[in-house]
Amino acid sequence: MTPALLCLALPLVGGLLLVLLRPPGGRWTIAIALASLLAAALALQQVLEQGSQLLQLGGWPAGLAIRFRLTPLAALLLLFGALLQLLVALYAARSRHAIGGEDFWPLSCLLQAALAALWLSADLFNLYVTLELLGLTAVALVALAGPRAYPPALDYLLLSLAGSLAYLLGVAVLYGRYGLLDIALLGAQAEADAATRLALLLMSLGLMLKAALWPLHLWLPPAHAGAPAAVSALLSALVVKGPLYILWLLWREVAPVELGRQAGPLLAASGLAALLAGGWSALRSPWLKTLVAYSTVAQLGYGLLALGLLLHWGEPRLDAALWLFVFAHGLAKLSMFLAAGELQHGFGSRRVKALAGAGQSLPLVLFAFALAGASLIGLPPSGGFLAKWLLLQPLLEEPQRWPWALGVLLATLLSAAYVFRVVARGFDRQRSRRPARPQDRLAQGLALLPALLVWALAPFAEPLLHWLDGAGR
Repeated sequence: MTPALLCLALPLVGGLLLVLLRPPGGRWTIAIALASLLAAALALQQVLEQGSQLLQLGGWPAGLAIRFRLTPLAALLLLFGALLQLLVALYAARSRHAIGGEDFWPLSCLLQAALAALWLSADLFNLYVTLELLGLTAVALVALAGPRAYPPALDYLLLSLAGSLAYLLGVAVLYGRYGLLDIALLGAQAEADAATRLALLLMSLGLMLKAALWPLHLWLPPAHAGAPAAVSALLSALVVKGPLYILWLLWREVAPVELGRQAGPLLAASGLAALLAGGWSALRSPWLKTLVAYSTVAQLGYGLLALGLLLHWGEPRLDAALWLFVFAHGLAKLSMFLAAGELQHGFGSRRVKALAGAGQSLPLVLFAFALAGASLIGLPPSGGFLAKWLLLQPLLEEPQRWPWALGVLLATLLSAAYVFRVVARGFDRQRSRRPARPQDRLAQGLALLPALLVWALAPFAEPLLHWLDGAGR
């Protein structure tokens, strides 16, 4: 079995064993995530040495076989997903209040397996299957928070199913038109006709709904805010990136270039609206985790903006900007949600105004939140700064592109405002409160670790950008 397939098999088999045998979930999940991380590292080494690979399962001919495709980008996403799963498992094993019950462990393994299958799939229908597995597992994880989380989990389920039906209908239209679902074969034959336009519209709307891309985002803040902290971290850092990846595949590898050029401004405008509307909602939210959830809505706008402008202009630097954003955002949002969970647990309140004095009583947690927020703002030399700089470079080169740069600047100011709002409240000594519960320094350090990693991306920027430079090819 190849290292890439191990990245899928290990969490899948491990999750099923956790369901059947019920061993100590934390230790098993950490071991599974660590083994998956090593397998992903071997897969990345293999693809860098040998180039992209097609993994054809079952011996069926092209067009009928289940085909996986290992590219440098897919290998990086496998490594990234395994790393984030390991970080969350380490934190969750220490902070049991953040997982909502022992069912978290097998569900998190199944979530990792669904994501690994998604990164590797080379067929539009197989991608639909992975989307369904991902969505159902994510809904079950949200529901772990108890009865209060059932309404947002149900909304998430129903809207996720609606998005899946729209995507599947688009797949059916493409199959009826071309008789193919393999991405590479379909991309070579796709034409800019009415059937292809309809299919791309349906599939894009379905994926935007599942990824909570503006304006189809209303399910995300209640679901992410209502879930246990470790679940919120996984949802924001990884789950919403799956549909975004498929949207990128759809428009970069299947859609004719002229259709991408036409759709690009619409996608970019939606991304810019997400940056502004999501940032404004985060700034106004009285609830800490809702603030962080609306921040996810806003920050996803950078990915959609980069994709839209990439399609419209054909600027290859925007490919690297999009995926560097995905990596930086995943690490920063992981730390931010874990820190928010620690703050809520420590003070016994979900409100931002209850955090007064957190700088004295929970300094490590507030530092984690601030450090992750600084990357979202784009302060150098964080990973968020590198991604934003790559995005801004082509926007500043020509005067007619400056309005897009102005939108990014306004979004940056909104990000700074809502991050500063939480940090400033934490340094309010006049209304200082003591934590309602005992502190766990190790758990707080584990919440800080992803934020430190996002700031450590700078030394690895050159090789990372070299790998990402081939993402669109």
